[in-house]
Amino acid sequence: MGLGNGASSSSLNTKSGEDKVNNNKNLSVLVVDDDPLIRMLRDMHLKRFGLKPQVVEDGKKAATKELRDMGINSMIVGVTSRGLESEMQDFMEACLDYCFEKPLTPDMITFLLNELNNKNDDDNNND
Repeated sequence: MGLGNGASSSSLNTKSGEDKVNNNKNLSVLVVDDDPLIRMLRDMHLKRFGLKPQVVEDGKKAATKELRDMGINSMIVGVTSRGLESEMQDFMEACLDYCFEKPLTPDMITFLLNELNNKNDDDNNND
């Protein structure tokens, strides 16, 4: 899983997870998956982190490159079941910030929330 720097598969510390939930009330997450069960599980999983998931069934509705072309600079993360380096590279070339191999673990979500918080801190310091 070469492109998800800093992620690990160890278990999530509950206390730090609770701290993360309290800081994420206004964050929206777009979930794209063709499997309705996976979309439902992701929706429930992300809500536990205090996030507001929105789900769609295919990448055409997500339109990552078009979002970037419109000036959207939100963090965009891909999760793939195949884990092929070429597929992950295709995702990155479509303007994703990170790409992980499934399953999306609580530690990966925590890593991404930390990255997002760091990005927001940097953006606020540049204002």
